[in-house]
Amino acid sequence: MAQRFSILAPDIQMSPVVLLLIDVVNPMNFAGAPALLPQAIPAARAIARLRARANAAEIPVVYVNDNFDCWHLGFRELVDRLVERNVPGLPIIRLLPPEPERDFYVLKPGHSGFFRTGLEVLLSRIEAHTLVLTGFAGDICVLFTANDAYMRGFNLVVPADCVASERAEDNARALRQMERVLKADTSPSKSVRWDRNPRERRVQHSL
Repeated sequence: MAQRFSILAPDIQMSPVVLLLIDVVNPMNFAGAPALLPQAIPAARAIARLRARANAAEIPVVYVNDNFDCWHLGFRELVDRLVERNVPGLPIIRLLPPEPERDFYVLKPGHSGFFRTGLEVLLSRIEAHTLVLTGFAGDICVLFTANDAYMRGFNLVVPADCVASERAEDNARALRQMERVLKADTSPSKSVRWDRNPRERRVQHSL
């Protein structure tokens, strides 16, 4: 008789709204990083404040992170590796440390969080229909993820102070594109209000 196994895992809490942190666990050691890092740190502080409010309202947080060609590492191992090596992006990792017992993680091989990942399946399990996108870079990975999310029918919120790019003008252009074409709300993060009712959890924002 075949032996049956059970996997013990935390229950996935349903929520119409999910907060995505895109590429915030980042070595910041690539060619454009010296230009990106000074803009990313203030954005990371804003993300940290938004994430704290999301946690208080029991809104799921998903780290959507590049694997940086570390194909042999899982997400937690990637975090440990970057911390051990004292990478330039360490200040951002310290501002936004993952919480293994609370947060979800998706490693991506390319720009979009949806490309060859399990993100869409996870969001379906959570029953999300509104995504709050934050992270780096605003004109690349955030924009590509937003494009794919919009094509899948998600409502989008991209707080302008929670994304950063190598050049401020490119970041502003990407935000305008997401607002105009993808119907995203790009109001600052302070405008986001989480509904604390777990049965009718939603995100409220003012234009």
